[in-house]
Parts: sequence; C-alpha cells; structure tokens
Amino acid sequence: MPLLLPARVRSGFRARVSGDPGGAPDWVRDIATVGDGPGWFEPDGVVWRVHGDLSTLVGGIAALLGQATHPLALAGVQRHSSYRTDPWKRLAGTARWLVVSTFGSAELAEREAARVRGMHARVTGRTDDGRAYAASDPALLRWVHLAFTDAFLAANDACGHDLTRRFGRGWGDVYVRDWARSARALGADDLPADRAGLAEALRAVRPVLAPVPADLRAFIGGPAGLNRVERAVYARLATAGGLVLSPELADLAGVPGRGARGPREVRELRRARWSLRALQLSLGPYSPSEQAARYRIGWAPRPEWLAAPPAA
Repeated sequence: MPLLLPARVRSGFRARVSGDPGGAPDWVRDIATVGDGPGWFEPDGVVWRVHGDLSTLVGGIAALLGQATHPLALAGVQRHSSYRTDPWKRLAGTARWLVVSTFGSAELAEREAARVRGMHARVTGRTDDGRAYAASDPALLRWVHLAFTDAFLAANDACGHDLTRRFGRGWGDVYVRDWARSARALGADDLPADRAGLAEALRAVRPVLAPVPADLRAFIGGPAGLNRVERAVYARLATAGGLVLSPELADLAGVPGRGARGPREVRELRRARWSLRALQLSLGPYSPSEQAARYRIGWAPRPEWLAAPPAA
C-alpha cells in the first residue's frame, strides 16, 4: 500500500510535472481514450520501464544541462520559451511530449509529434554573433535527442531500478535504438542505435559546444517557486543530475559528471535513490499516464480519475 504523504504534497508534485494537481490533464486522458493498440513502443518493454521510473526526474535535470551546452539549441530556448517566468509550464510541456510518445497509441503519438513540429517551425532566429538557428533543423533535433537519451539512460543506471534481470545486459542498447523513433518523428536523422554509438555521437559534437552560462546553471540547480521541502528534494536530485551527465559535457556544464565516483558522489547518488523510492512508494507503481495506457490496451481497469473532470 502506498505511503501516505500529505495529499497536498502528492498533488503539488503532479501539478509540477503535468500541470494538473490530479496528474491527469486532458492529454493524459487522451492516452486512455484515443486510438487502440500498443503504440510506438512495446507495452512493459524497455522504453516503458525507463520512462516509467522516477529516475527520469534526475535524467531531466541532466538533459537540460547537457542540451544547454549547444549554443544554437540554447538560443532557441532562451528566446522562444517562458522557462524563466514559468519553468513549471515548460516542464509540463516537455512531460507531455515524453509520456504521450511513450504511452500513447500510435495515432496519438503521431498527433503529438505533429503538434511539436508545428511549435518548432515557429522557433527561428539568429544568435548575437549572427548564427542562424531553427528548432526544426535536423542537426539540432539530433543534438537534443542525443543529450536527452544519454541523460535518461545514465540516470536509470545510477538512480533507477535495475533492468538487467528483466531485459538482459543489452537493455541500454535496446533503449537507444527504440527511443530514436520519437526523434525521427520530429525530423531528426542519423541517430545512434546503441550505447557505443551514442557515446561516439556525443564526442563528435563536442567541438561546437560551449560552456553553459552561469546564470542558467544556477537556475537549473534551483528554479524559483519551490517551497522549503521541495527545495530540499530538488537540490538532492539536481546534485544527482550533475553526477550522471556525460563526461563529454560535464565540464561545460560546471558539474562533476559521471566520471566522478568517490565516496561523496556515491553517497549523493544513494540519497537521490532513497528520495525517489520514497516518492514512488507514495505515488504508487504507475503514473496516471501509464495507468491510462494499461487501460487502453486492456491490461488494467478504468482509472477512477478518468470518470471525473480534470482537476481545477
């Protein structure tokens, strides 16, 4: 039975990551009701299990740090995003793409990819030194995918549930290969198909990367709007995020990266795992998004929240 954290804590967390205190905004409900069949990824397969693990909270922080090392990708976010004034709205938007692509039917995932492509088409401009950028540029889409995939894979390795017993030692290669489908749907190409290819791709991009601005590093390390308890938990997860970032990117992001594994680093990662396990016990084994997917494919009963309107 889930541990009973105060309802306001649970609803606060769900509001942060989905924009809805109940964790079931309209787009989560669509996962349950739009289309049928398993979607882009095998039910209960590697992608489901990586993205259904709360280690994604650590991976998300690492991904933001890594993606920000690319000056053109950073320019697009800084000039066409409300992340500073409303970081949680941006988080919920990113979560929407991630979970709909992962758990939605093929029909819904295609619809979500089209929505994101439409948003990307409007993100164009030039940096202060005159370089053009466009969020729809396949090279930039590839970079965002590389940094994201590496971060989520490393976060699961360090803070998530061990998937080796269930999927074998090659599960990481399966994740890299399968999750590339989501990036191709957005317009990326030339994507790696295993861990080794992912590491090589990150090394190859290194010459065009640059240090993350100090103010952005500080913002990612402690965004505004958190209460005292949330700040403490977030600080622990942010520390872990800095410890799972690729060694190719860590110095540019001003964090130790996953090459650092002394007693202090091991202790910090253990603390992050404890925090995530406690949160998982309170929230239950499946997110509303995965509950919706399991209902759609006939693996679970209708979620109670599906009958009620979205939380105000």
